[in-house]
Amino acid sequence: MPVVDIPGSKSVTARALFLAAAADGVTTLVRPLRSDDTEGFAEGLVRLGYRVGRTPGAWQVDGRPQGPSLTEADVYCRDGATTARFLPTLAAAGRGTYRFDASEQMRRRPLLPLTRALRDLGVDLTHEEAEGHHPLTVRAAGVEGGEVVLDAGQSSQYLTALLLLGPLTRQGLRIRVTDLVSAPYVEITLAMMRAFGAEVEVEVERDADVFVVQPGGYRATTYAIEPDASTASYFFAAAAVTPGAEVTVPGLGVGALQGDLGFVDVLRRMGAEVSVRPDGTTVRGTGVLHGLTVTMRDISDTMPTLAAIAPFADGPVRIEDVANTRVKECDRLDACAENLRRLGVEVATGPDWIEIHPGPPAGAGTQIKSYGDHRIVMSFAVTALRAPGISFDDPGCVRKTFPAFHEAFAELRGVLGYSR
Repeated sequence: MPVVDIPGSKSVTARALFLAAAADGVTTLVRPLRSDDTEGFAEGLVRLGYRVGRTPGAWQVDGRPQGPSLTEADVYCRDGATTARFLPTLAAAGRGTYRFDASEQMRRRPLLPLTRALRDLGVDLTHEEAEGHHPLTVRAAGVEGGEVVLDAGQSSQYLTALLLLGPLTRQGLRIRVTDLVSAPYVEITLAMMRAFGAEVEVEVERDADVFVVQPGGYRATTYAIEPDASTASYFFAAAAVTPGAEVTVPGLGVGALQGDLGFVDVLRRMGAEVSVRPDGTTVRGTGVLHGLTVTMRDISDTMPTLAAIAPFADGPVRIEDVANTRVKECDRLDACAENLRRLGVEVATGPDWIEIHPGPPAGAGTQIKSYGDHRIVMSFAVTALRAPGISFDDPGCVRKTFPAFHEAFAELRGVLGYSR
């Protein structure tokens, strides 16, 4: 039975880096993810004047509740959405002038709901080129706090950024959220804020959820990063499409912070055997995958994983309520549809849905177009298990979250009995 060691969660590592930088004292992060995104976040903190010590198994961050130690900085956020959205918000709590830019891919991704909210809170923030996109400059003088209205229908990261800022404001924050996608990611944020000593509550009203964050800052701590549930989905899916195969991911089970572990419930509905225990999760392929209709609004990062194995089901797979996947690293709905069609699979799409019909993918000689998106490559690596001959135009884009993915997946491929 293969036991797969999944690297630390990208989402948890990014939040932990923000919290450690904002906390009073020195925080140790145990088993953080080391990838292009998280290294970019850590580098951004260093550019702002924070001390980040990095060893193979742990990172140490000297927190500064008063904000960056430098009064001027130029930060390049690479491709990282959490870096590009969280760091300007952290800088706003300090005092100085801070410029942020990002890759062309990240420049295309939307930011306006967050920057509007920051402006409503009195933050002097300027978009240098396209409104609502990087590059941007923050002229920080601390944040008073108060009440703000936010539309988080495109990304829950907008809400997370404001929540993380809340304890650093002078009055605290009341954030009225009129729409929210990927709600489990917000639950990660709330749990982690509380672990660092913050006080935050949620009030449910008829037309909105109101998040109430008290001022008072954060306390330094030692914080262990759990394995990445989105990354685990590819290995669980590999088991599900392989009759009799089992894959276990330790450290990701009952009590896990990440909502994307809910992907195994989708696999269970399709016919896989699933065991979620306190010490880990196991998925076993039964030789049957049923078609289904599923809403993936709350676990949309695993939509490409399901799309990639859908051709092996015994009926159509329809994935709904995933409009936000169109504004990720690429338009993931169209990217999945295009690549499935390249494989000879019948696909239909709409504004927020994709429907995939069963049929063996024609693997040999087909090149998957990655669109520079790590999740497209990792998802279709699962398809390639049963459709040999698939190649990728940019296999190296997995460095964003899992630089050693291809080596780890090749090892699993051999253990499961597939030729390498």
